[in-house]
Amino acid sequence: MSNGLKIGCGVGALLTVILIGFVMWGVGVYNSLVSLDEGVNQAWSQVENQYQRRADLIPNLVNTVKGVANFEKETYTAVAEARSQAAKIKLTPAMLSDPNAFAKFQSAQDNLGSALSRLLVTVERYPELKANENFLQLQAQLEGTENRISVERRKFNQIVQQYNTKIRRFPANFIAGIAGFTQKQYFKAVEGSDKPPEVKF
Repeated sequence: MSNGLKIGCGVGALLTVILIGFVMWGVGVYNSLVSLDEGVNQAWSQVENQYQRRADLIPNLVNTVKGVANFEKETYTAVAEARSQAAKIKLTPAMLSDPNAFAKFQSAQDNLGSALSRLLVTVERYPELKANENFLQLQAQLEGTENRISVERRKFNQIVQQYNTKIRRFPANFIAGIAGFTQKQYFKAVEGSDKPPEVKF
């Protein structure tokens, strides 16, 4: 075997090893991106679960309020309408990369939260409601759910940050671009949430 042939075989073997190494690296990066993407989807399902829990509590809360107090109709009508609007907007994991769809979903949920807050503030005028056991239990469940929503949104944002960071970093961004991994949206604070709410009686 000539020296030229030996060198050619050695170079070919080296290129094969490099190619295999590159493919294995690409597979590893791809698999880690899939794991992070699934983590985002799982975190999203937890957020949705808590929003659903809140939506399920609302009819009982509104009916209890209506049954105990001659309550302002526009207050519970606003809650019912906000709940209906929030229920209409479904956001699938595939849509988490769509800023417009995500903003609509978050806006509908924020409007529902705001309507519920107004309902609970208005309840302060009714001492018989504040003493009603059903109302107190529902209020405690709703407050617990709001806390869970906050926790799950924070976890979701943390997982989205890990995912978005990974797909933007070199050299993983190369594989992410080829495989179609795109940035996911974050939950943002409600506009004006940096200012304390004004409560009027």
